[in-house]
Amino acid sequence: MEFICKESKRLDAAMSEALELPRNQVEKLIKNIGVYVDGKLTHKCSFKLVEGNVVQYEFVQAEESQSSYEVDFDVPILYEDDDLLVINKPPFLTVHGAPSVKEATLVDWLKSKGINLSTISGEERHGIVHRIDKETSGALVIAKNNEAHVSLSSQLEDKSMGRYYLAMIDVPLKDNMVVELPLGRSVNNRLKMDVIKDGRMAKSAFSKLLLSRDGKKELIAAKLFTGRTHQIRVHLAALSRHILGDSLYGFKSQNGTIPRVMLHAYILYLKHPKTGQLLQINAPLWDDFDAYLTHHFSKEEVDEKITLDSIVNGFKFNDQWLRKDA
Repeated sequence: MEFICKESKRLDAAMSEALELPRNQVEKLIKNIGVYVDGKLTHKCSFKLVEGNVVQYEFVQAEESQSSYEVDFDVPILYEDDDLLVINKPPFLTVHGAPSVKEATLVDWLKSKGINLSTISGEERHGIVHRIDKETSGALVIAKNNEAHVSLSSQLEDKSMGRYYLAMIDVPLKDNMVVELPLGRSVNNRLKMDVIKDGRMAKSAFSKLLLSRDGKKELIAAKLFTGRTHQIRVHLAALSRHILGDSLYGFKSQNGTIPRVMLHAYILYLKHPKTGQLLQINAPLWDDFDAYLTHHFSKEEVDEKITLDSIVNGFKFNDQWLRKDA
């Protein structure tokens, strides 16, 4: 595949525009795979193109490799075809490898199943378009080829792909609200993110769903308009609210019996990268989340509140703002 440069521009900027792909994805493609400019291979993102340069690129297939760790678990598949896979990620499963990860990951599981994966994000992140924190559960899409990866990444950028999350918090919200605060790495704890004046802008919307029987806890839905690390957790902490089980950001459990952050990516929506069909995929609650809901909330009311229509309609409290950034 190729394109002709129309004006002087950096290679990564020109490819991002031509492929309609986020700049960070293009940088990985250039560095990991390389592209040809007028027949000469380069891995330099800052390579200066001039008008008329012919840029050639190839989406290579992923090479089969074995994990260093035994894959002794399975992952529910919610949807699958030749282009993409949607799974319901279990809590405590890390999405992809890193120097600090000493156990099998979701990528290891994908490889163990012999599933073909895209390569744009590099060897350790085969197929991963977006991610979820280790303790968070729910819907996650994986690209099976690079063309699908390009399309899905573009949808992340233009917000035509996204997720609705369910969370249980320790103090009810006063009202439905949109939070727009910049986030960056905490200067006091490198494991945390924080609201920082010069951080990257982040936007979240929160919708009230249901109070617990004792009126002290609340089930809410969350929708993101940016994808910052720990965004939901940090924005709630800025409101002096915390997700149950989230001790990193301030939840104080009286008995320590909540083993993980009670946050679940419940609904994934996207346009199919080949057909353009709108897909809305629901990820069933995991047993630990469901058991806590049943114990503290009315089962009948929960079933009524966590339908697709109820959750989506819950964000129409600021419809004009949501349309602007959706």
